[in-house]
Amino acid sequence: MSVDAAAELLRRGDPDRLSAALCAQAGDRARLVSLYAANLEIARAALASREPLISLMRLQWWADRLGDLAAGRDVAGQHAVLDALAENWGKDAGAIASLAEARRRDAMREPFTEDEALLDYIDASAGNLMRLAARGCGLEHHPAITDQARGAGLAAWLDALPALGPLGLGLSPAEPARIAALARAGLGALDRARGASGVPRRAAPALFAGPGARARLLAHERSEIIEMSEFSKRLAFLNLGFLGRWKS
Repeated sequence: MSVDAAAELLRRGDPDRLSAALCAQAGDRARLVSLYAANLEIARAALASREPLISLMRLQWWADRLGDLAAGRDVAGQHAVLDALAENWGKDAGAIASLAEARRRDAMREPFTEDEALLDYIDASAGNLMRLAARGCGLEHHPAITDQARGAGLAAWLDALPALGPLGLGLSPAEPARIAALARAGLGALDRARGASGVPRRAAPALFAGPGARARLLAHERSEIIEMSEFSKRLAFLNLGFLGRWKS
């Protein structure tokens, strides 16, 4: 099945999101797996080449194919992830094109000189991804989604900053005080999400910020780096799967 191929892509490239997807209800798992695999492939397309035009062309390919899905056109056999999206999202997969649009800046290899631009990027990438995931789990238009996505997105982006800098995708300038301020912004967003109510347990896997998101942001605020132990990761996913704990 195409969803099995999508899951294998995640196992090798984004295992935490695969683990979160597997905590979802049986009827939602394939939607999350196919969505997260599409997100992974789109992110890779944006960095496919140091030549921006080539990366932009690959992003456009994804945008066009997702547009084909939205229009009900056949995309069978063009990519295993597209097959999985067609099976599990149908025409609704067209909304995933927003992720390709958000990644155009990555293709241009432009560092962030303004924090507000970075926050807009996080909202467009991590934010749209979480909104789509929540929709796949039956939740739409809940105020917790935007805040949770911003906190989760900033945690992941700051974790990746050492690798992003050499690619021209980091901060300019990358000052410790600036990184600390962004970490505090992420913590504030997680705090606002934590105070939200009315999130059904079914949607918990979609809103999960990843293991140790709060601890990682606290470390970035102190200009430290922490490594999550395998035990801590497993415990986070056990709490998500058995207790529906998504708040960081």
